[in-house]
Amino acid sequence: MRKTSWQFGSAVVAWQKKHGRHDLPWQNTQDPYAVWLSEIMLQQTQVLTVRDYFTRFIQRFPTVKDLAKASQEEVLALWSGLGYYSRARNLHQSAQIIMHSHNGKFPRDALTLQTLPGIGRSTAAAIASLCFGEPIAILDANVKRVLTRYLGFGHDLAISSHEKLLWQQAQELLPTQHVSQTMPYYTQGMMDLGATLCTLKNPQCTQCPLKSNCIAASEGEPERYPVKTKKIKRSSKQMWLLFARTKKGAVWMEQRPQTGIWAGLYCLPVFESHALLTSFVATKCKPTLQDMPVLKHVLTHKDLYMHPVVLDLNKPALLGQGRWFDQSSLVALGMPAPIRKLISSYQVPDGV
Repeated sequence: MRKTSWQFGSAVVAWQKKHGRHDLPWQNTQDPYAVWLSEIMLQQTQVLTVRDYFTRFIQRFPTVKDLAKASQEEVLALWSGLGYYSRARNLHQSAQIIMHSHNGKFPRDALTLQTLPGIGRSTAAAIASLCFGEPIAILDANVKRVLTRYLGFGHDLAISSHEKLLWQQAQELLPTQHVSQTMPYYTQGMMDLGATLCTLKNPQCTQCPLKSNCIAASEGEPERYPVKTKKIKRSSKQMWLLFARTKKGAVWMEQRPQTGIWAGLYCLPVFESHALLTSFVATKCKPTLQDMPVLKHVLTHKDLYMHPVVLDLNKPALLGQGRWFDQSSLVALGMPAPIRKLISSYQVPDGV
């Protein structure tokens, strides 16, 4: 016999209180700023990676007011290396909207939260349920796995109507008693189940509080769920990077446009071909260029092949729309992780 929503919710809540995760720095709080920040950071990023970034971010910007007052460069610098930089730009923009349009207070309902940049349906529901007890379902990757296995939901989630149906069924399973008190535990419990027991590979079904009514467990093939047939089409991009440096270790950097790859971050000048890079340098100085080994950087949907070309200069020269940064300035500069790695991997020439 299937569990009712009350029974389902109670099982999840009881398990979370006793066995769920309680040691993450963004847990054990109903501060919407901390919850929002963690939810955004955890998108496409592992918990172990997020821990340190979250701690540093909260220390530098302890409130949404502090974040709103910061410059975009400061925010991107602190985000540097975490990837998916549109998340940081949306955080900054949302913080400013909260201060200017919501009197510095977070909206308390998921519908209003979704009007903020970078906050989608599931993130909005997570904030509203964890912080304000709103009875609304989340549907991140972990929760999708728990629900599709429990329900035996075999429809292809690559089809939008099927995902809409799963949202509906997720909403029907929410706790119905003492809702405002139980929703934070329930939402956290669903995320914890997916992260610790109902994992993508080798799920620990015997320890799951839902196992007696889980269709996937009874079938003995939980890894069949969720079903999603849509394949990610990968592409590749070649880019030539002008690595201009002086004998004192200064590096020429340009700020990327506000749209496209690495938007708003500082980067070595990018060219579409070696010929374009060479002809550009020839207009600025007498070039002595050195081609370095190609570096591959893997993004979610794309492989980047970076061709560094070193230009050593005795003294700084103007090389376009950018500026020189010394070694101490580079440390605090917001730049893509592969560019930071590239710069640090090559020694400054002799004569420093």
